[in-house]
Amino acid sequence: MNITSKFLRKGELTRAAILETALDSASRNGLEGLTIGLLAEKMNMSKSGVFAHFGSREDLQIEVLRLYHHTFEQEVFYPSMKESRGLPRLRSMFALWIQRVTKEIASGCIYISGATEYDDRQGVIRDELVAMVDAWQGALRRATVQAMELNHLRNDVDPDQIVYEMYGLILALHHDARFLKKSGSVQRAEIGFERVIESYAPNTK
Repeated sequence: MNITSKFLRKGELTRAAILETALDSASRNGLEGLTIGLLAEKMNMSKSGVFAHFGSREDLQIEVLRLYHHTFEQEVFYPSMKESRGLPRLRSMFALWIQRVTKEIASGCIYISGATEYDDRQGVIRDELVAMVDAWQGALRRATVQAMELNHLRNDVDPDQIVYEMYGLILALHHDARFLKKSGSVQRAEIGFERVIESYAPNTK
């Protein structure tokens, strides 16, 4: 490896380390709480050193969002795609989603906190966040439609309604477990999901 390659590799590792630290900070304090100065202090770097890897605070925030989305896909979306189409896949998506939220109770979910921070703001960060959430809801909808096509769920229902109810359960779980510190929140979300599936099950009579 020549000197240039070593320099580039070191730069990539430093950038990755900055992003991981930024993601942890944004999870706990929100994307708006993320500053170059704070990161420089946490990384024991100069502000100019952090700026060398990210052109602006906004660029940093977007990269943090993309890292979060990538991690979400790796932990929730892609493993679920290994399951059979239809209800098995939909169940896996919800179960892994719950696992992900449960891990984030101590820190926070950027999708949820970001929605609160940017619900009434315009700009590229909000656009990026909306696109990511839309993509996930779209994946849930496709799995729901497939379950309807395979007669795992009734084919006369609105798939968007099912996705809405699933999303509502996750939001309630995050709220009760993180904000209210209520025990049993995970079990309530799981029970709620089973009731949703049961209510849309095909009529076998």
